[in-house]
Amino acid sequence: MDFGIRVDRRPQGRKKLTAERAAYFQLMQQGYGNAEACRIVGVNRRTGKRWRNGWHSPGRGRKAVPPIHREAPPDRPCRYLREADRVHIADRLREKASIRQIARELGRSPSTISREIRRNGMPLRGDHSKWAYRPHAAQARADARRPRPKPGKIGQNPQLRDFIQRHLGLRWSPEQICQALRARFPDRPEMHVVHETIYQALYVQGRGELRRELARALRTGRAMRRPHRQSTRRQPRMSPNMVMVSERPAEAADRAVPGHWEGDLIIGKAHKSAIGTLVERATRYVMLVHLPDGRQPAQMRDALIQTISTLPAQLRRSLTWDQGSEMCLHQQFSTATDMPVYFCDPGSPWQRGSNENTYWCKVGRAGLLRRERLRDGPLGDSENTCR
Repeated sequence: MDFGIRVDRRPQGRKKLTAERAAYFQLMQQGYGNAEACRIVGVNRRTGKRWRNGWHSPGRGRKAVPPIHREAPPDRPCRYLREADRVHIADRLREKASIRQIARELGRSPSTISREIRRNGMPLRGDHSKWAYRPHAAQARADARRPRPKPGKIGQNPQLRDFIQRHLGLRWSPEQICQALRARFPDRPEMHVVHETIYQALYVQGRGELRRELARALRTGRAMRRPHRQSTRRQPRMSPNMVMVSERPAEAADRAVPGHWEGDLIIGKAHKSAIGTLVERATRYVMLVHLPDGRQPAQMRDALIQTISTLPAQLRRSLTWDQGSEMCLHQQFSTATDMPVYFCDPGSPWQRGSNENTYWCKVGRAGLLRRERLRDGPLGDSENTCR
């Protein structure tokens, strides 16, 4: 007798029901009952009931799965994964598709798919070394995590909130507070925040994590955020032949040779006074430019010429400034002092890092100069230089 080998032709895993579920809901919208729609689609009536009403498994620690809500597919992927996306992920995982292939099919990043599987995959009962991805349970877990507003980190930690409020009252900046927290509590990550967290606790309505009046203690003094203007919309205020900082000599970039300066204009309280600052890049030597007659371009030019002329020629190699209108007469300044002027790109203060970060008489950074010297009024009685 000839015996053949029996081949198991049964499909591996559960049959995916994405098309059947879509057809079921379409029939339900047309007025069919549950039993009739399930008979036409070819599924059990209990399956249709679970799709429509959700289900609940008894037992300790089991959760109820809410009913499936059909979603109209958007024109492009939305920010969050939808339930249809999660069903597609589960079906493709059952077919042994790779994460990158699933990401291409959904128009998502592979890291998004990997993170979704890692967050919402559940170990199998009785064998925790294996896991399964169940799309409806994953959707329920995602919905439970999504409600807003959520309490912030500052609002949940009274010690952190008191520390921040106390130092804001001392006129510390959020950046300084963040650094102080990491230095004082190096082994306590619950006491670590970034400066944006503090700003949001002050400015975002409804959170109530920090007292609103503390926003007045910030160096800007604003109780509301002011959006930055786009640099592309700013009107040019300089002559077209200005030289950008990218063309500055290499010796200025590496701070090897003294004589390359960075400058800025600081305006006093109520715009009634102003003073210029000059910082030498190699030595951090600071000079103040007095402007008793105003801060118009002509006054700025004359004051800079008078201050720079006190330096020897070997210390007058270059000057870097922002694109403020006070320097629109830079060509006349360069002609009088034989000192070229280079300009930063719009909205790029880090290109003058020495001027922004130089300590003012070992009290604080340039921002502290604005706070300590400008909050009380005029700027006429400062010392001329400072190391």
